[in-house]
Amino acid sequence: MDQRKYVKRVVDAELDGLMPALSAIAIEGAKAVGKTATAARRAATVHALDRPGALELAAADPRRLLTGAQPVLIDEWQRFPPVWDLVRRAVDDDPSPGQFLLVGSASPRDPGTHSGAGRIVRLRMRPLTLTERAETEPAVSLAVLLEGRREPIAGSTRVSLEDYAREICASGFPGLRGLPERAVRAQLDSYLDLIVDRDFPEISHTVRNPETLRRWLSAYAAATGTTASFDAVRDAATPGDADKPTKATTQVYRDILQRLWVLDPIPAWLPGRGHLRRLGSAPKHHLVDPALAARLLGAGPGALLEARPSQPPVGRDTTLLGQLFESLVTLDVRVNAQAAEARVGHLRTHTGEHEVDLVVERADHRVLAVEIKLSHSPSERDLRHLHWLTDQLGDDLLDAIVVTTGTDAYRRRDGIAVIPAALLGP
Repeated sequence: MDQRKYVKRVVDAELDGLMPALSAIAIEGAKAVGKTATAARRAATVHALDRPGALELAAADPRRLLTGAQPVLIDEWQRFPPVWDLVRRAVDDDPSPGQFLLVGSASPRDPGTHSGAGRIVRLRMRPLTLTERAETEPAVSLAVLLEGRREPIAGSTRVSLEDYAREICASGFPGLRGLPERAVRAQLDSYLDLIVDRDFPEISHTVRNPETLRRWLSAYAAATGTTASFDAVRDAATPGDADKPTKATTQVYRDILQRLWVLDPIPAWLPGRGHLRRLGSAPKHHLVDPALAARLLGAGPGALLEARPSQPPVGRDTTLLGQLFESLVTLDVRVNAQAAEARVGHLRTHTGEHEVDLVVERADHRVLAVEIKLSHSPSERDLRHLHWLTDQLGDDLLDAIVVTTGTDAYRRRDGIAVIPAALLGP
């Protein structure tokens, strides 16, 4: 039995708030993010569909998956998609709260004949944030920033640039925490191998040329934090090859990797009130964990800090460390924004003249703007896009922040908040 200490997650508070009111919750996310450990702490009965013989038993008697003391956890439910409709119908018959938890590491193309809307609520889970990894109380709350009061902020941290480089490579997968660096690299390699060798076939797609998929993944990793086109990713994956994979083939790669939650792109933000025109619609590329991107590119902490060139350079106008630091912060913001019932997008005008790394939007379409800078303190040039967006949105801009690698949190005279990444929490 795994005796490692459980790390309290941001999503725990979400579950604490939802389970007393909802009949069924589906916790979704990539493998190894900690879904089962979190769900099992709340379950009285566990049906694990990845155990030997479990699928045969489920096919023979599907309704047995609903039996047992509640809450009932059905782990890796996507291996037997009919369970979705079984749970939905059970909730139709009895809407009592706290009955079912479904955990899935892939999104089936067709989870059933019904979406489950109104019966099964989906909740996304991602790797550990920086404050979860450190098990510390953050100094600055994203939820408070979204209130728009623009209060003074304070706090300090000893986390250094070297620490951030190490955290990028150390991974936010809970099972890898505390392992020696070589063991982490081996585990990440195994994770990537299993995507190609096992996960694709489980979704009924056999990869004819595994090496082409691996190169495509590496090119996608190199495009982290950019809006590079998928044609550019494909070309970077097969430089000089006359026989490149077709667009249809790479579309399949992308679709399945998104269904596995391995690709985690940021959608373009489209204003709800019509403030802005001519915004780009391309997503910004991210993998579920920046450690996967670093491993695909063969970059350890030393290489990141020394800014050694890495290949392929897809859409890159900054260092790889800068890209992966942005991905690390983006992971944190997405986890914390979900807890605050907010959505995250990115902003880029068609011409590329103005860009804002992240836009966190409340349900009323008012937003928090976030820039991410690999620097101790932001320069005036670093802030120009935030000043521009302030002029565009007026009162609909709740607050504007810059997340840095510095040591102190503070609010500038112009109202922009400067926050070290290690201090930002839910």
